[in-house]
Amino acid sequence: MLTRHITRRSALRGVLGAATVSVGIPLLDCFLDTNGVALADTGAPIPTRFATWFWGCGLNPGRWEPKSTGKFDAFGPELQPLEAYRSKINVYSGLKVYLDGRINTVHFTGEVALLTGTVPHASTVEAPSIDTIIADAIGTRTRFRSLEVSCTGDPLHSQSRRSASAINPGEVSPVALYTRIFGPDFADPNAATFTPDPRIMAKRSALSVVAEERRDFMADLGAADKARMDEYFTSLRDIEQQLDLELQKPAPLEACSVPGKPDATPTGTEISVVQKNHKLFAGLLANALACGQTRVINIAYANANSSLRKAGASQTHHEYTHEEPVDPVLGYQPEMTTFYAAIMGSFADLLTALDSIREGDRTLLDRTLVMASTDSGYAKIHALDNIPLLTAGAAGGRIKTGLHVQAAGDPGTRLGLTVQQAMGLPVSTWGNASMETSKPISEVLA
Repeated sequence: MLTRHITRRSALRGVLGAATVSVGIPLLDCFLDTNGVALADTGAPIPTRFATWFWGCGLNPGRWEPKSTGKFDAFGPELQPLEAYRSKINVYSGLKVYLDGRINTVHFTGEVALLTGTVPHASTVEAPSIDTIIADAIGTRTRFRSLEVSCTGDPLHSQSRRSASAINPGEVSPVALYTRIFGPDFADPNAATFTPDPRIMAKRSALSVVAEERRDFMADLGAADKARMDEYFTSLRDIEQQLDLELQKPAPLEACSVPGKPDATPTGTEISVVQKNHKLFAGLLANALACGQTRVINIAYANANSSLRKAGASQTHHEYTHEEPVDPVLGYQPEMTTFYAAIMGSFADLLTALDSIREGDRTLLDRTLVMASTDSGYAKIHALDNIPLLTAGAAGGRIKTGLHVQAAGDPGTRLGLTVQQAMGLPVSTWGNASMETSKPISEVLA
């Protein structure tokens, strides 16, 4: 660690002189404070990030839960692909969704209740998903408030939503995601120079003119039209704030490294295709987090009624859960269960992508909180009890890891409340009706 004060610019100016050349380089230890936890120039802490990861059709009861609570020595068989990250993962068993007399709209109710805190009425969603709540708190100073991907090729398989009708669609192509993040509009936070994009300046100027004329335009409008225009100008202000950010030189980030553009890949629900695209998405999203492009990501590995299928087969994972008989010796559906190994293996790929990026004294995974959820417990009967829930990462030290918490019969919103508190949101209660809780999972809060 260098003891003299030095910035990235001064280090490069000696090499490049007055040349206006943009050179992206990794942030060295000397650009962090002596503890490796903050930027030396500004004192700003390395940020905490949030992610959701969703898969459909649950897991087999009794085959995923660790045998002991608290610190545990081994996963259940179906979580074995995650073994390398056991010390960085928490397992939550026994949590459920209460219906309060409403119908269980299969492969929908459980997913929505866990991610919004409310039980949907038929197909109507009554609250935003937890990722948008967190993104509104921590994602307003980044280029993208959040980034969503769908690994099955259908953008509407995204579980991220702002309202009943406003789903945040998932990007389905790794190449398109790369271009969106690291294409012409990307500003390398570790570049030696920064020149505001004149296209952005023109857009920003145009919005300013619109804002200045707003009062005169709205003076003679009726109440309903004024309300509509208020919503419109609110959205414009959000855009304006994002453009303001793009006119500022980004703060240097230790772990930012622009990945190579991936080759074009097919999309679809064949499991090998989904695995490949997910691995590409995981690497791109990890780099997007490391480069300060966003602080919130959402990955839909599959839709809730899991349409994953094997090469050459027409029967889907979901169909196997209902049609394959339970093996009387094994006690589970063997063909269906093979999908779980692939699913959890892909979740391990995401953790590898995050854990392989160093940020000061920790890894990107250590500074991230990943919430992994599904739609049901035992998918064969669409059970809404004992729904498998996981978190990975320590949220920058706010979450204890390597624990199994058993909360038999408690609403699954306890985890959502815990996650929000770990991300620094000032919330003491979350959910409604029987899903409302003011009881976070204190065992994991640091």
